[in-house]
Amino acid sequence: MEGTSAGSDLHLDLAATRGRNDLVRALHDSIRSGRLPAGTRLPSSRSLAKDLGIARNTVADAYGQLVAEGWLAARQGSGTVVANRASTPPGAVPPLPPGPTETTFRYNLRPGAPDLSMFPRGEWLAAARKALPSAPNEAFGYGDPRGRAELRRVLADYLARARGVRADPERILICSGYVQALSLLSEVLKARGGTTVSVEEFGYALHLDVIRSRGLDPVPVPVDGLGAQVSALSGQAALLTPAHQMPTGVPLAPERRTAAVEWARDTGAVLIEDDYDGEFRYDRQSVGALQALDPERVVYTGTASKSLAPGLRLAWMVLPQWLIEPVVAAKRTADFQTATLDQLILAEFIASGHYDRNVRRCRLHYRRRRDRLVQLLAVRAPEVKVAGISAGLHVLLDVPGDADEIVQRAARQGLGLTTLGTYHFDATPGPRQAVIVGYGTPPDHAYPGALDLLCQVLGV
Repeated sequence: MEGTSAGSDLHLDLAATRGRNDLVRALHDSIRSGRLPAGTRLPSSRSLAKDLGIARNTVADAYGQLVAEGWLAARQGSGTVVANRASTPPGAVPPLPPGPTETTFRYNLRPGAPDLSMFPRGEWLAAARKALPSAPNEAFGYGDPRGRAELRRVLADYLARARGVRADPERILICSGYVQALSLLSEVLKARGGTTVSVEEFGYALHLDVIRSRGLDPVPVPVDGLGAQVSALSGQAALLTPAHQMPTGVPLAPERRTAAVEWARDTGAVLIEDDYDGEFRYDRQSVGALQALDPERVVYTGTASKSLAPGLRLAWMVLPQWLIEPVVAAKRTADFQTATLDQLILAEFIASGHYDRNVRRCRLHYRRRRDRLVQLLAVRAPEVKVAGISAGLHVLLDVPGDADEIVQRAARQGLGLTTLGTYHFDATPGPRQAVIVGYGTPPDHAYPGALDLLCQVLGV
């Protein structure tokens, strides 16, 4: 039964006799199993007796026995609580070992994350205070799997203005992060008879795992100074990072962008455009979205993970008309809909101009960091070649010597770095000895120390 009185609600399995021994056993089992942790306040004997439909003396006697045995403690003015007993619940699950990205470093220059201290807490809170009180009641219920209409409308306007995307609110689907977007697309491609997806030979291993988990085979496509060699595309889809190849940093050349779209048209394939950091362009004019060349053959995907924070778990797709229905159906069975509250807040955050201001503020912040890194390396490590500096949150360093040894030496000194080979399709070093430096990750107070240690690790 459920207790509903002062203290903690209790679920106790009592035998039909419902006597004192039954109650002692039920409480004893609940404490030993860990369901009632130390410090849990129990209902008064009167309240629990009423909830369970038994005599008050029965409860008082059971409490007294368990106090005498040390399972409960009676505190003056605080009632009866579960005593502090250092015991491990039977069958306790051991903690998972840390994953490869969970290693703690004194300084972290690994790529893939923004400066989390830059999250605009005050502006986000202001948007929440405006959006939530004015939201209709139905916004807090089950809704359109594509996401809130308020967010899809402002996203359509923003993406058209800032990224050149040909967007319509009806074609936008809000996802719980980019990984879900890729998972949904892979699921739909498999259901439509797909077998393979072309991927750039350098990229995130997690994305390959997602594609494989949906029954598709990723096939690597070589990457050079002009981006992915699109003449090698094959299969029913291709995953590309055309604005800023991850992690080499090169944009897809104009002629290759056109060739990729023509390939998709000729074969009936779809291009998946991962625009993971397209808003952060520094020295050159921003590269527009590939999707604008053919919205019926390109799925545009974007995310708030770099512009705001990964913890929001907000991403979006702009879908071709023919993919809307199957992708929405896949979203419905995946999680039905992305959490509504953050969608409402982001919609207000964009509509009020906070998002644009935040992007400009972050762009200046990261550009200054990049400039400081490049200038310091020019003085202290002139033999290191810096590439991929025009955009994003990381640079590529072509280093003299073995890149793996440099990364290992850095780790021993508390500095997190990554080699280019880590992002290769086969996770092999390859002929290019290069280290990736993510200058977006450290907070301001740690950045100077991180750069100084980087130069020391490079041996200069």
